[in-house]
Amino acid sequence: MKLQGQIRTGKNDFSFWIDKLSFYYRQKTGMNFFPGTLNVNLLDCKYYFPDKYIRLEKEEYGGKVSVSMVKCSIFGKDAYILRTDSDTGKHGYTPEQILEIATDVKLRDLYDLNDGDIVEVEIELGRVVRI
Repeated sequence: MKLQGQIRTGKNDFSFWIDKLSFYYRQKTGMNFFPGTLNVNLLDCKYYFPDKYIRLEKEEYGGKVSVSMVKCSIFGKDAYILRTDSDTGKHGYTPEQILEIATDVKLRDLYDLNDGDIVEVEIELGRVVRI
């Protein structure tokens, strides 16, 4: 399933935590994440995680927030959608309208992406509700 969204600037929270918890993310996904995510605001739908997904529990690293992860693809590149349990909505959108995409490179630089650009994210698992 392919979802379209518009690139938005995030709060830069994940850049700090991906760097700090890189060992745990690598252990869970097998991927060395670039310290930062690409925030994609879905245009016409909400994305809900499937029943089974990868978890980094807060107890595993002694933190305060757990993170759910679902494999996806962007520009044909393997990636993961990350969503924290405390994600209460960014920029006036519900968490289900925002995809925080993590992969092993800085997507903005590699593909010359800017806020407002439209990108396509491919997912295999999860539920999409059109709005």
